[in-house]
Amino acid sequence: MHRSSHPRRSASLVAVATATALTLAGCSSGSGGKQAEESADGASAGKATTPRLTVAMITHQGPGDTFWDIVRKGAEAAAAKDNIRLVYSNDPSAGNQANLVQNAVDQKVDGIAITLAKPEAMKDVVRKATAAGIPVVGLNSGVSEWKKLGLTEFFGQDESVAGEAFGKKLNEVGAKKAVCVITEQGNIGLTQRCDGVKKTFQGKTENLYVNGTDMPSVKSTITAKLKQDSSIDYIVSLGASYALTAVQSVSEAGSEAKIATFDLNKDLTGAISKGTIQFAVDQQPYLQGYLAIDSLWLYKNNGNYMGGGEQAILTGPAFVDKSNVDQIAQFAAKGTR
Repeated sequence: MHRSSHPRRSASLVAVATATALTLAGCSSGSGGKQAEESADGASAGKATTPRLTVAMITHQGPGDTFWDIVRKGAEAAAAKDNIRLVYSNDPSAGNQANLVQNAVDQKVDGIAITLAKPEAMKDVVRKATAAGIPVVGLNSGVSEWKKLGLTEFFGQDESVAGEAFGKKLNEVGAKKAVCVITEQGNIGLTQRCDGVKKTFQGKTENLYVNGTDMPSVKSTITAKLKQDSSIDYIVSLGASYALTAVQSVSEAGSEAKIATFDLNKDLTGAISKGTIQFAVDQQPYLQGYLAIDSLWLYKNNGNYMGGGEQAILTGPAFVDKSNVDQIAQFAAKGTR
């Protein structure tokens, strides 16, 4: 998600319609591709009568990462409204993710939505998709790379901007020393977040690398760091589930460090209300999933490009803290924020 320049925020008015029962046909890989057989919940505001399309969404979701459940709900809602058969698959391995994209190309889907956590690994397969006449849009990660790779549109957060805003927030709350917990080495977006924090934070900061697919290991690594350095007064988490685990680490270490994080889920909003988490940066993952799928319907049926094919559509950052968490919590409880 590295960027050399910052796109202007584009405002999109989206009529979000969650859907009646939607059967998803998924593709899988021996290395973790996830077959989708779920339904979108809620009331429908009408369904497109355009010819049925098949769209593949392929992400770098890792096991147990609930952030992607929210992305997927948004994608399902748009698919149900737009008469789209949504094929969702995921793999945290960049090579395996690329193989899943190749599978989608081979199946001659009508459109592909992908994440670019490790853009280099996706470059060749994206080229194959576009050569086959399949439009590809990006979401969540890859805001600096989507145009270089030939994607038509991108929906997500500028992670550098988000990190810089986070660093300024740490200054406001009087933090002195922060540790930024990176849960996946080589993930460009996570690195961008921590680099952004370091750029604007006036205190000291360092990165702590953990294995994000092993939560007990995450907890023990953070606990050990807090015991080793009692001067740490803030933990910067890069995901909601990791922030909640860090709460346990603080308790076990007997530390007075506070915790703030990127990203939300319903449990995290409760933790903000209680004061165990200080604040979170929300990039609106539901909106990312929704817009990515909806944009492909618009492209196929009306030739539209959100952002004109030049600007990314930014879905964040926005801060959630005690001052506004109650308003957000009602949507988080539904699994859409």
